[in-house]
Amino acid sequence: MDLNVDNTRNYSGSGNERAGVQNNGAGELNNLFMTLLVAQIQNQDPLNPTDGTEYVGQLAQMTQVQSMETMSKLMQNNSVLMDNLQVLSTAGLVGQSVMVQTDTIQVEDQEINGRLTLGQSANVVTVTVKDSAGVQHKIELGKQESGSVDFTINPKELGLAPGEYTISVVTDIGEENVPVEIAGTVNNVRIPLEGGSALVNVSGLGEVPFYKVSQFGPTNNPSSNNPKQGVLS
Repeated sequence: MDLNVDNTRNYSGSGNERAGVQNNGAGELNNLFMTLLVAQIQNQDPLNPTDGTEYVGQLAQMTQVQSMETMSKLMQNNSVLMDNLQVLSTAGLVGQSVMVQTDTIQVEDQEINGRLTLGQSANVVTVTVKDSAGVQHKIELGKQESGSVDFTINPKELGLAPGEYTISVVTDIGEENVPVEIAGTVNNVRIPLEGGSALVNVSGLGEVPFYKVSQFGPTNNPSSNNPKQGVLS
């Protein structure tokens, strides 16, 4: 947890440093404009002085530029604030149960609980787990109504060796890109030194971006739906 706090400080500091540089740049631009405007007034032809409306127009343009810069700085400051709030919120996730939308899983010895969401009812729903060699292992869920469907991946029953697998869903109605979520426990949270979204290390998934977390807190026990364990295809 100390590492997370240190990274949070570094992350916040980098945002403040960027804001400081931008403030200096805006001040220099304003000073340069005023210097040029004064020089223009001082060096104008006394016999043919510049129309005062031109100066007013230049001042109006400068005011517009300053307003745009102020808006840009406010947006960037808000972005830094949102990033810092995200860091603070993720720091308390360690040890918590979450669900993550994904198409890959990290298989070890433990069962992996998942959930898919059907847009339409289907008579045949199959969860396919495929290893790096292309060997498929299937979990037949049978007939399912539209909505959320829980399932369990049992590595021992499926004969899955430890490693990374892809996961997908096939139905008899041809529904494509069925969303799949996997349940796991947050092991740690890492804040990239170069900035960007926090990375959450979840059991059964590895490291995933924070924005892929679709649910916080435990889900229902998938075994209550009595899903069939797959057979090697």
